[in-house]
Amino acid sequence: MKQILNRLFEHQSLTRDEAAEVMTNIAAGKYNESQIAAFISVYLMRSIELEEIIGFRDALLRLAIPMDLSEFEPLDIVGTGGDGKNTFNISTCSCFTLAGAGYKVAKHGNYGATSVSGASNVLEYFGAKFTTDINIIKRSLDQSGFAFLHAPFCNPAMKNVAPVRKNLGVRTFFNVLGPLISPVKPNYQCLGVYNLKMMRLYNYIYQNLGVQYSIVHSLDGYDEISLTDICKIQTNQGEFVFTPEQLGFAKHQQHELWGGNTVDEAAKIFLQVLDYQATDAQRDAVIINSAFAIQTRCPEKSIEQCKNEAIVSLAGGKAKDAFLKFIEIYG
Repeated sequence: MKQILNRLFEHQSLTRDEAAEVMTNIAAGKYNESQIAAFISVYLMRSIELEEIIGFRDALLRLAIPMDLSEFEPLDIVGTGGDGKNTFNISTCSCFTLAGAGYKVAKHGNYGATSVSGASNVLEYFGAKFTTDINIIKRSLDQSGFAFLHAPFCNPAMKNVAPVRKNLGVRTFFNVLGPLISPVKPNYQCLGVYNLKMMRLYNYIYQNLGVQYSIVHSLDGYDEISLTDICKIQTNQGEFVFTPEQLGFAKHQQHELWGGNTVDEAAKIFLQVLDYQATDAQRDAVIINSAFAIQTRCPEKSIEQCKNEAIVSLAGGKAKDAFLKFIEIYG
């Protein structure tokens, strides 16, 4: 590690293979916490290179719990987090909306980092018991359309990094890695990012990996399509910019997407959305994020078609049914 650190301090970068080797050694416990902290800190002061992030990803996927769900061709809907907005669980609501519309979704998620309630928080609140049992996961995908992969269970190699990340208390490149290390290795991914720099990085990564993707960002800082400002979308087909009105919605206010001060409050909003009793702002945010996720899976469909599918799923109770079935299987 000393040699690696000296190179990085001299503004050199790692090759893909070197990055994979360092991450493998970190996972194996070959470095102490001070060395890991110094290594992470390098990337707080300079941008991470594409080859480095893909190398880190290569290593973590090799070390992850195997999870072959290719027979379902699932989509993942995920946000980087880190936008500091503390929204309610928009992407998780969108997952069940897609499941209710007949799509298969395998979400790789975790507890909230910069929000009160991450996907793991809200699903655990309702009684989901996280698992890596492939039989339970496949049964849930088959019967509910949704499966959840709790990141710490799927990526045990991360345990040596967790204390360092917690003690540093700042966003690190591991936040960037999160959406890229699902052991499912989904060929379809809808990702929310908190700034344009992050959008460009993931765009390069996804192009390199050859997946079908959509990256979404609202210009007022959300890692969702918030309908509180102009949003930018990058896909395999190109780059697009929309106002809320162009997407067929009124512009909403940021405070209307607030996720509450406790997991209990976030969970209440979550159920109101699935019961189709949420506010216009809450419901609209889930519908439009679901629509772009559907279009990620089926790029030949117009956004209006995708919106209609999302509305039918939510308003008709199919999203709620998918959620209840998931909780039954994971309970």
